[in-house]
Amino acid sequence: MDGIYLTWMISALALGVILLPVFKPPWMELKLTTFVDFFRRYWLHILMLFMIYNAKDGLDQVDRILMANTGLDMTPWIYAIEGDLTLHVQQFFEAEWLTTLLTHFYVAGFMFICYVSVFYFAYFDDRWISDRVTLTIAWVYIFAIPFYLFFNVRVTGDYIPEMDTLAYSLNPEIADWFRRIDPFTNCMPSLHIGVPFSVWLCLKRFDEDNRWALYRKIVLAYTLLTCFTIIYLGIHWILDIIGGMLVAAAAVSMAERTSPVWWKIFDERTINSRLVTLLTNPKKAIRIISNKSSSLVKSYIRPKAKQTGILVVVLMLVVVSVITWDLTHQSLSADGAEAPEGASAADGWLVTLDNRSDYGALILVQDISQVDSEAIQVVQPIMDLNSSYSLTGDNLVMANDSVLFVVNMNNPEIIALQYQVDNPQQVLITSTNEQDVILILDDNELEAISITGESIPLGIDDDDIQFVSSNGLEFAYVTISQPTSVNVGRIGTFGSIKYDMNATAPAEQDLVLEQWGTPVDMVNASITQIEFDSSHIVSTINVSSVDRLVLLDRASNEQWIVGDGKYSAIDPSLSNGILAWAGFDHLNPTLPLDEYLDGEIYYLNLTTNYTQTLTSDELNQWGPIVLDNHLVFFEESDDGAIIKIHSWEPELKTYSNIILQIGTVLGIILVFIHLAQRQQEAKVGRNFDEEE
Repeated sequence: MDGIYLTWMISALALGVILLPVFKPPWMELKLTTFVDFFRRYWLHILMLFMIYNAKDGLDQVDRILMANTGLDMTPWIYAIEGDLTLHVQQFFEAEWLTTLLTHFYVAGFMFICYVSVFYFAYFDDRWISDRVTLTIAWVYIFAIPFYLFFNVRVTGDYIPEMDTLAYSLNPEIADWFRRIDPFTNCMPSLHIGVPFSVWLCLKRFDEDNRWALYRKIVLAYTLLTCFTIIYLGIHWILDIIGGMLVAAAAVSMAERTSPVWWKIFDERTINSRLVTLLTNPKKAIRIISNKSSSLVKSYIRPKAKQTGILVVVLMLVVVSVITWDLTHQSLSADGAEAPEGASAADGWLVTLDNRSDYGALILVQDISQVDSEAIQVVQPIMDLNSSYSLTGDNLVMANDSVLFVVNMNNPEIIALQYQVDNPQQVLITSTNEQDVILILDDNELEAISITGESIPLGIDDDDIQFVSSNGLEFAYVTISQPTSVNVGRIGTFGSIKYDMNATAPAEQDLVLEQWGTPVDMVNASITQIEFDSSHIVSTINVSSVDRLVLLDRASNEQWIVGDGKYSAIDPSLSNGILAWAGFDHLNPTLPLDEYLDGEIYYLNLTTNYTQTLTSDELNQWGPIVLDNHLVFFEESDDGAIIKIHSWEPELKTYSNIILQIGTVLGIILVFIHLAQRQQEAKVGRNFDEEE
């Protein structure tokens, strides 16, 4: 997966070195020793560049979670303005050779501009330009952060009907790389325009003797070609280009204002001299630090407009950071269970199978709206980890190897039904239009009883059923004899409808699995999990090497694999137009990276057809359950498994509301003071000029 990335990066760096003689100022000489020396003289510039470039990975992770928690999406507004303009460009020019060429140009060219724009100036010791270009690129990224977090715009190929993300689907390796590093929602502004255009503006503004005239022209040509590239490849909107240009202009202006102060502190030469002073004369170093700190404190005790403005910015950053943290940590822990091994949830209730070694397994019930409250223990048979349980509405059914209990959540101490069973494989309770029905799978045969214990005919005669799922009046099951088919029956009618599920992935994905030493075995494929509603059926199908999630549209019988067929997806849950699952994206078994060994929770909105990443960390998550207002899932912790509850509607916690309120009041006061100080200082300055 990293092979193509390394190829692009090495190509960009090699091209930069090869072109050194072309772009060098006429009076400069190329020396091999300079390659080593310029690292010593510009190590902080290089470090800043790598930190900026790599910081976007962390930012994208935050953006994925923020998008999943809040649903922030400004794409409809952009589409309302532009319509299908970019689609027309793509369709007019589309050609296979052009797609291949521009895809490599899109990535490797951007790397070239980012690295070389600092490398050239540093290599030839043009500190004036190096300082300003490096700082300008940093400001471009800084100005882009609020847009990327709170102004999410999807790539055109992911939003406009009939448009393709040509670059993202060129081949499986490139597609994997893009899926891993790009959340597909960071369009506005375009950094592929913002960075090179800011470099061009920098040279236009600060290259006073035109020593970099040729390189400036090449950067402008690159920027113009990139404008066409990002539109053609289905990645950016035209407004993204305008946004990138505006961010570039703001970054250049900010770099000019901040460059003297920044490089006064972080110039490599002064840093080296300070280190020498610290090592040879520590008392002098401490005295200098003390004096500067004292002077800084005094400037804020009696602040001028500059200091007040800085306080406003700091206050804003603190408030935004707290709110961002809160919005990206919406999933709360359910405190009721000590060692949860399984869960069921419905209509505001959370039922947990708790593995307490001193008491065996216990069924605990908790109100989802009060996750920090203690769970209650309902009346129940003697349970173990193999016991079965299910919940619908207010009724909870539980069964061990000999007896089945039904308990109403409103009266958890009273047994509503006690029914004799013989080591059932599975019990389910489902709500029909008239009553709740209990489904019992025993010895591979399915039977149904009412909430009062009366037998209900199901109209099927299959005697080799592996497992069953239910949804209202309907029930679905998989048989041993047909392990890749889902049969859907209806309570009160006869017969069932069979849906053959197909886990076949694109040949390119199967080829990659074979290269990894984990070939697909479609002959022995089998369904291991099923979920369904009135419009869709989703099944987990094991094909030996991976578990694939197959989604079927019941109206059209069209079906497709959710996600990437090379990576396992398990534990599907389907309800209210939302499909959630636990996935292991990007896990290459031949080169397993720690960050991909754990399961993450994903969900697909079937209305918008957008997939969101709910978790993105190094903790293992699994077993999602989709509810009306919440999503419940398991998460691994140091003390074992815990249950997390995610609310579909984002809510700020109490401390965030308090900080927001305090920040708003303080912000108004500080802004007022800042504006008043600026007017007073401007008046004093004008009077001083008049006196002179």
